[in-house]
Amino acid sequence: MPVVILNGQPLHVGDGTTVAAALRLGGDGSSRTSVSSQRRAPLCGMGVCQECRVTINDQRRLACQTLCLEGMRVESR
Repeated sequence: MPVVILNGQPLHVGDGTTVAAALRLGGDGSSRTSVSSQRRAPLCGMGVCQECRVTINDQRRLACQTLCLEGMRVESR
């Protein structure tokens, strides 16, 4: 079972878990804050809506299309 660091906190996830699912497992499910300060969450689940953008290991990625890997650092603030 991989351990990812989600907003500074370790989270154990199952093999094959997407980062979008980890956001739900380890927090409120939100992936980012909009320009109007509203929390946003993954919507379409296939990368079209772009609502699941997070920072993974200092790079912007889509959470719904990224599998969790051991030691991955995810920021969704």
